[in-house]
Amino acid sequence: MILNVQSADTAPRGFSPVSISAEATSGQLGVNVGPKILIVDDDVSLGKFLSRELKRSHFSVEVSEDGEAGCDSLQRSEYSLLVLDLNLPKMDGMAVLKRVRLTQPHLPILVLTARNRTADLVTALEQGADDCLIKPFSLQELLARVRGLLRRRSAPAVGSTKVDNLIINTEEHSVLRGDRRIDLTLREFALLEYLMKNLGKAVSRATLMQEVWNIPFDPTTNIVDVYMKYLRDKIDLAGEVKLIRTVRGVGYMMSND
Repeated sequence: MILNVQSADTAPRGFSPVSISAEATSGQLGVNVGPKILIVDDDVSLGKFLSRELKRSHFSVEVSEDGEAGCDSLQRSEYSLLVLDLNLPKMDGMAVLKRVRLTQPHLPILVLTARNRTADLVTALEQGADDCLIKPFSLQELLARVRGLLRRRSAPAVGSTKVDNLIINTEEHSVLRGDRRIDLTLREFALLEYLMKNLGKAVSRATLMQEVWNIPFDPTTNIVDVYMKYLRDKIDLAGEVKLIRTVRGVGYMMSND
């Protein structure tokens, strides 16, 4: 059986027409004991719709309708995931992101936004979002993103990885080169981690944007090159073996040869 989510009483603005299987709507709306999700969105109808559908998928859900209320909820309770709109009253989504990341650096955050410019998406990710979903979006895609972020959170930490005298520890979120401690931003750390996982392989800019920034490649932006320079300036100091290399016509590579 296939149900359509575009009927007037079930599909609020912010959703594209989409068909979903009966499995997604067969759950009961009673008590939910699954991962606890906070939705912060001032669109009341969208918030109710998301809450209902996530509960049907066995999540526990709470909704706040402005940025200040969302921050208050995050201080009072512990959540497994934050779904955050950017255009909020009282405190906008970017301000909420900054505040949350100061106190809960590891809380998965999925941003919902009608802003589809690459620059806006990059800004949200740089402020601490783990993923971005552009409105209008399908329920199927939202559920896939939510489950993906929750799986990532529950996955066991890899621990330490070493290349030459460079050590990255994913559990402690620390980087050492010899006796030198290197402080990296979240995005720089993710970029370095991806390069180290692909040791000896040339990785394209398009792949890095997709895997590290989780957005499609945009040839008009040089965000990858800018962050690669930030990273190289911290990792490869004068007199040290250069571990991050440019592969002309392709992208970048981590190598200790």
